[in-house]
Amino acid sequence: MINYKNKCKKFFAFFLFAAGFSAFSQQSGAFKSEEANARSSIGARSASSGLAEQEFRRGVQAYYRGAFNDAILQFEKSLSYLPEENIILDWLGKAYYRSGVEGAALEHWQYAANEGYGGLLLQNRIEIVRDRRLLAGGALDKPVRYTESGSYSGKNSEGIYVFNQPVSVLPNNDGTMWVLSYATNELLKLDLNGLVIERNGGYFNGFDRPMDVIRLHNGNLLVSEFAGDRVSMFSPKGTFIKSFGEKGTKVGALVGPQYLAEDSDGNIYVSDFGNSRIDVFDAEGKPLFFFGTKSDDFAGLKGPTGIAVYENIVYVADCLTGAVHRFDVSGNYLGLLCKNKTFKKPESMKRWGRYLVVCDKNKVYSVDSDTGALFENLSSGNAPSRLTSAVPDINGNILVTDFSSNEVYVMAKLSEVVGGLFVQIERVISDSFPHVTIEVKVENRSRQSVVGLKENNFLITENKAAVQNYKLEGAAYANENADITLLIDRSLSSGRYEESLESAVKEIAASMENRGTLRIVSAGAVPLIEYEGSPSGVSNFKAKNLKNPLSSTVALDVAVRMCANNLINAAKKSAILYIGDGHVTQNAFDKYGLSDLNAYLNNNSIGFANLLLAQGASDSELNFLCSHTEGGEYYVYRDEGLSSIVDDIINIPSGIYVLSYDSALATDFGQKYLPVEVESFIMNRSGRDETGYFAPLQ
Repeated sequence: MINYKNKCKKFFAFFLFAAGFSAFSQQSGAFKSEEANARSSIGARSASSGLAEQEFRRGVQAYYRGAFNDAILQFEKSLSYLPEENIILDWLGKAYYRSGVEGAALEHWQYAANEGYGGLLLQNRIEIVRDRRLLAGGALDKPVRYTESGSYSGKNSEGIYVFNQPVSVLPNNDGTMWVLSYATNELLKLDLNGLVIERNGGYFNGFDRPMDVIRLHNGNLLVSEFAGDRVSMFSPKGTFIKSFGEKGTKVGALVGPQYLAEDSDGNIYVSDFGNSRIDVFDAEGKPLFFFGTKSDDFAGLKGPTGIAVYENIVYVADCLTGAVHRFDVSGNYLGLLCKNKTFKKPESMKRWGRYLVVCDKNKVYSVDSDTGALFENLSSGNAPSRLTSAVPDINGNILVTDFSSNEVYVMAKLSEVVGGLFVQIERVISDSFPHVTIEVKVENRSRQSVVGLKENNFLITENKAAVQNYKLEGAAYANENADITLLIDRSLSSGRYEESLESAVKEIAASMENRGTLRIVSAGAVPLIEYEGSPSGVSNFKAKNLKNPLSSTVALDVAVRMCANNLINAAKKSAILYIGDGHVTQNAFDKYGLSDLNAYLNNNSIGFANLLLAQGASDSELNFLCSHTEGGEYYVYRDEGLSSIVDDIINIPSGIYVLSYDSALATDFGQKYLPVEVESFIMNRSGRDETGYFAPLQ
């Protein structure tokens, strides 16, 4: 058995050393079973329990302020009075978790669980955190098997059609989705619960058998109309802009257009089933050329359907031959990716990473774009089925349209369906008690945020009894601003790019349009905060004005930790943008390991992006932080400029929700530990968390 009195001394000494890097944020989920509450309550009247109770109360308050290291110290003190108290172990584990020290968190949680505390909720939390740590060390980029998590039926409970013959679906970043209804000639917008938000019948004469919908790089929507022999363009909100194409065989003419794709230059590709070819238009809809017809080295497309563009290669599925062909963006034939009869009758083909997701009758496959290797992602079974579109959504699911059964399926990984959602109560604000506000974070088991939840997707209880005046106050995914910290590398090698650095800082600050707070931290031998305030305050930024001198050694780990500390209590969308030449100095991660930094960022919803001042590959440490958090990598002189980086950060999905209610509990003048429970559910998946708080002293 672990001696927690000795462990207290060890952890106490460690966090006195680390106290200079305290973090600030919300809270994490915790709970206390009725059995454990009766068996090991810290309310027992004794000198030790009285002192433990005081320190425990201070620890809970520090935790909700975001002062996690302070909370750790308070919980360690409380535990020194009552070494076997499970609820203190639970809270101590939560404080370690939010501080990024997941190993210590798991150790404390496991000890409490071994003593019978916490039940299935604590066991589930331990299992999820352990699985995430394993994946963070070496996740493989490969397709997985999906199973049905739920579905949206084309008919409501009264037998009235909501949509009929769904043929294509397009997810949005806020959890909603566009669904094309082939039979009723409509483009519908549905929320996460399947409720219709908007109906769009097209422009003037309306849609004429709409077939596919995609989102262009500029955010506009593009809809192909199979019977109308045209393609229509809409704004991101569904307002008609224009149509292009006409019936015929000349350049720019169409006969039965089906599926759509766009390349990196904004050119639009349309699979023209009637003409057995691919038609190409520019970003404005002006005809350019067509390809895929018979030539000396190619027999010609027979029935082109699904189409995708990846790394300047155009992939085209042929429903009559069952093959997938490759072309360059100029239309030159490059050969087969999948030979004839690989598929029975392929429909749409959408890119997902380096894979192509192909619908083939009642199955969906992932095709490796390099080798053509197939992996079966899902099957709709033996019932009559015609899957026409499959695309990943913002919540880590695959949305699939079934033309025959008149349903849109939500497919999830089997582990997600069985394990449910990971719900964490991150903060309880009780300053206005009995009115209480809580911040809840909802993720799947793979750490992906679940966005789009509504008020009816939550249930709040106190001691298992429903609360009064419950309200969803807001959701972070809808925020249109973000707090950004620019982490400027002050190594000797990065110092050679001062001009590039200055232009990058100015462009990023300008693109924030005074939305959110901008911070600048210089990473040298010791990190320094150079600026904090409105983005407009650095419009005349000069590298020579940085206080931190260039250095041969850069403590990048300490700098990242400092940046994160200042972002924990910032806007719900926040990120660190590292600016340097992509190289780290020796011993850059001596004090904090990459795994702990990664956990600290992820457990507090902070992204990490990398802006390179020089061309070339980044060092593996920077790649690790970028790939394991919400962030990306950019080159300072990329063709599209840097303004979209801010939009990318704002568009990072966030599963943080703010809920409020009126408590009916007695506070014992602010001395009583008050419980609260939250359950979140969507379709047949759910997750739950329990925690407690103290009302203000009276």
